[in-house]
Amino acid sequence: MTESRQLETLQKEEITHTQIVRYAGASGDFNPIHTVVPFAKEAGLGDVIAHGMMIMGFVGQAIDGWFPSDRLEDFTVRFKAMTRPGEKIIINGCVKDEVGDRRHCEASAANEAGEVKVEAKFTIRIQR
Repeated sequence: MTESRQLETLQKEEITHTQIVRYAGASGDFNPIHTVVPFAKEAGLGDVIAHGMMIMGFVGQAIDGWFPSDRLEDFTVRFKAMTRPGEKIIINGCVKDEVGDRRHCEASAANEAGEVKVEAKFTIRIQR
């Protein structure tokens, strides 16, 4: 067991409606709660919401910056809150435990107010 070690923070730019629509095209998920403002408002959301998988992708981008991608063994997430246009997402991570050649890590994506959008756990193999 080791002491928790913080990883470098990744700060994303402000989420835009255009970015959400582009993600819809890339992912094939055109649910109108993500792309059509009047529909999202009628559904009680107030505005469109970003795809949870897009925010999960931001966490994956951070992991890829912290460790070589071929070392990732396991990656699980829990979606915690909706993300809206105008929010800036900040990804923080840490190494929680080192066991042999494995590093057990955690990460979170939150907005500037600290509202957590995604919590993640992942395992990195140090030696190949």
